[in-house]
Amino acid sequence: MSKTENESHEYDDIIEMEHHVSSKRPHMPVSDRAAQFAPFAALTGLDRIMKETEIKHISEYEK
Repeated sequence: MSKTENESHEYDDIIEMEHHVSSKRPHMPVSDRAAQFAPFAALTGLDRIMKETEIKHISEYEK
């Protein structure tokens, strides 16, 4: 059996299991789940650079 065939069946025993819902902790809102990964964003500072570039190009266009 090739590696890809084996990998495709690796989780067959759990694929049909019901999703676990904690009885001890409340459900976390989607906005909070996304926020917990924000410090690890690969493109930190991209928004600032894009805004600076936008301002630069707009000012050049308006000349």
